[in-house]
Amino acid sequence: MTTLSVLDLAPIVEGSNAAEALRHTLDLARHADRLGFERYWLAEHHNMDGVACSATAVLVGHVAGGTQRIRVGSGGVMLPNHAPLVVAEQFGTLATLYPGRIDLGLGRAPGTAADRPRPAPAPGARRRRLPAGRDGTAGLPG
Repeated sequence: MTTLSVLDLAPIVEGSNAAEALRHTLDLARHADRLGFERYWLAEHHNMDGVACSATAVLVGHVAGGTQRIRVGSGGVMLPNHAPLVVAEQFGTLATLYPGRIDLGLGRAPGTAADRPRPAPAPGARRRRLPAGRDGTAGLPG
């Protein structure tokens, strides 16, 4: 059986605004949920006038809270733009609130803050790699 997903950028149509775009995002997510879609992905884009999807974790929580069963996730949180610990805490909290329904996609893209110097890790800090989910996203504890 083929599974279907939605990738939403929360577009702001001409003559509208971000609040209306976010209402449309939730309406579309609810519709996809009722139709049996597998996932609802929210893209992350910054500094673009035509989209309302810069706060990915906030939107994921908004959509998960307004739907019943569809998996909701980020179609790529650009790690160069965010502190990894904050992203892990945000999505870990969402996974606790909506067990089995939250997906975290991570990435890097042109136009991100990849060229900015990163702060040195805290003394004694360690990195660990999350196991990948079957669809390539980082697995979160459920």
